[in-house]
Amino acid sequence: MFFYPRPRVDIAEVPSVSHAGAVLLTDTIGATGLAHSLREALDPWTKPLAEHHAAKVSLDLAMTLAVGGEVASDTDLLRCEPGVFGDVASAPTISRILTALAQDAPAVIEAISQARRVARERAWVLAGDHSPAAAASAKKPLVIDLDATLITAHSEKEQAAPTFKRGYGFHPLCAFLDHGSDGTGEPLAIQLRPGNAGSNTAADHISVTRQALAQLPAGPLVRGGQGSKKVLIRTDGAGGTKDFLQWLTRRRLAYSVGFTLPANKPDLLKRIDEAAAWTPAYDSDDDGVRDGAFVAELTGLLDLTGCPAGMRVIVRKERPHPGAQLQITDHEGMRITAFATNTPRGQLPTLELRHRRRARCEDRIRNAKDMGLEKFPLQGFAQNQIWCQIIQLASELVAWMQTIALTSTDARKWEPKRLRARLFEVPAILVRRARRKILHLAQHAPEAVKVLTGVNRLRTAVAQT
Repeated sequence: MFFYPRPRVDIAEVPSVSHAGAVLLTDTIGATGLAHSLREALDPWTKPLAEHHAAKVSLDLAMTLAVGGEVASDTDLLRCEPGVFGDVASAPTISRILTALAQDAPAVIEAISQARRVARERAWVLAGDHSPAAAASAKKPLVIDLDATLITAHSEKEQAAPTFKRGYGFHPLCAFLDHGSDGTGEPLAIQLRPGNAGSNTAADHISVTRQALAQLPAGPLVRGGQGSKKVLIRTDGAGGTKDFLQWLTRRRLAYSVGFTLPANKPDLLKRIDEAAAWTPAYDSDDDGVRDGAFVAELTGLLDLTGCPAGMRVIVRKERPHPGAQLQITDHEGMRITAFATNTPRGQLPTLELRHRRRARCEDRIRNAKDMGLEKFPLQGFAQNQIWCQIIQLASELVAWMQTIALTSTDARKWEPKRLRARLFEVPAILVRRARRKILHLAQHAPEAVKVLTGVNRLRTAVAQT
């Protein structure tokens, strides 16, 4: 007995289209002007009579990662559907173009970054009230999360090195713009580093923050929030170095970074206990008090010599959840953490909850790994730097598509795996009628209406601007 039908299986030429829902991504490319800006940016690295432009190859690779591919050869997922994705270069041609771009990597990375910034500005305009910058202010700033991750290399790729966790590979440092609880986020910078790169290197944090700020559209943000504190830099204790904090202060940027407490931590906590200065912490949904969690300010009890003026230190204590592994830094059965911020006002529980939401960055990194960051398929370090740009293009296409086309649905928060299963892989057939191509989405597909609504929203947004 079989639970499922057993139809006869053969191969035939049919007008069906796989990954038909990826038309949401191709329309996003058109709506944001990314194809045009990237073509202008990569013109110097494309031969005059070349059949495949470097910009189209880069976008095809980004699209491949977005729909579930992992390496350059997976572009055959697009190549078999010219009616939706156009002409796609062969794997050898893609390899040659990537090699050519890697030979002038710094200039190419700068050109792609500029094209991404121009497209981002257009995407945010199309998103309107759903844009990340729509309500940005000193009280509710744009949040840029910094975090590093370890990528294992299974072969001796250029500049792969042993990691502090006894692995082998790379240690990229990433910057993501947080879209808040109503969305996901978009990458602003991924700085590829050898596996033995330090976790708390101030120079690297400054470099990746510069790259991230350069990606913010000009206008009310005053490019990087300089002078307005409309941008908050949020990171863990690896970014809590005096040099980095001083640099953020000089740029007049808000920050919320992890802070390592001094050796006399027990004495400090005792003084807080004696002063009864603990305040109940908020729950993660900001809908009430979190049981067994408290916050207090330590600023006046610490020697902050060498730290920037206006820096505050806030400490949190919470009883570890059942089953949590105890740590040597725990105090009297309580998990103790601290962070530093230069935000002068606001309730301590609110500031602490804002910092704790930095954990979203780990979700952004996990999603980026699902779109190419999990492995670096190329041999050269410069080639893999170009690959990081393609990963960012893929992640941004998905984020912009969700921001513009899926604003009123829970799909705004869907991660890549679910987007592929529910939207990008919607079945369809492609027909010609009156000299026009029509993509008929399968009516029985659960999310066919959502795909059609999203496409119409993208095209309407373009028509209205």
